[in-house]
Amino acid sequence: MSVTDGYAGGLMGQSPGRLSPMSPIPEGARLVLATGNQNKVKELREILREAIQGFREDTVIGLRDLGLPSPTEDGVTFEENSLVKARAVAEASGLPAVADDSGLVVDVMGAAPGVFSARWAGAHSNDEENLELLLEQLADVPDHHRRAKFVCAATLVTPDGHSRTEYGELVGVLLRRPRGENGFGYDPIFQPIGHARSLAELTAEEKNSISHRAKALRLLTDDIASVVSRRV
Repeated sequence: MSVTDGYAGGLMGQSPGRLSPMSPIPEGARLVLATGNQNKVKELREILREAIQGFREDTVIGLRDLGLPSPTEDGVTFEENSLVKARAVAEASGLPAVADDSGLVVDVMGAAPGVFSARWAGAHSNDEENLELLLEQLADVPDHHRRAKFVCAATLVTPDGHSRTEYGELVGVLLRRPRGENGFGYDPIFQPIGHARSLAELTAEEKNSISHRAKALRLLTDDIASVVSRRV
């Protein structure tokens, strides 16, 4: 499923948080990943490199490379937040921008933490604090009720205001204790259906072959490749 929007200000009337344009843009930059999370930058670069033939890592930069803060995520859906971030960064940089908003949806918790996944333990919480709080909240939940899924909305926005949003999901169960040293966020307690390991026990290649983020981004790769090639 995709959502497209051919006019500035468009989807659901959502206006981007304004960011101050920065200067100069690093030489060779063609696409901005609208995140300050370097783990996400690395993961998104790997996904795009695998999905788009000839896609170079130096084609992609993150917000830290431009000295930009992360736009405020004040939407109530993954789609709204990904659109807000991508629009704000495309406007500030004058470059195509890709943003994703993703999170963990736990069945027994009524789809929480959802869009609040990254700040579940508080506005300034880190991955470890969020994970520990969730495990505490689920301590008495039996194994057969610990089903959950990761959800991702990924949006590409061009400087002229065109946008496209795609979605990806990964279904699994929540473990009772963290396992693995790879990944980030809730990866150590999430075991995908059909796998015997947590996401944090998978290699980057294994994770990128099944992840919610990879699924959403692969649906955008044709548009990303087209946009990048026009700017080379």
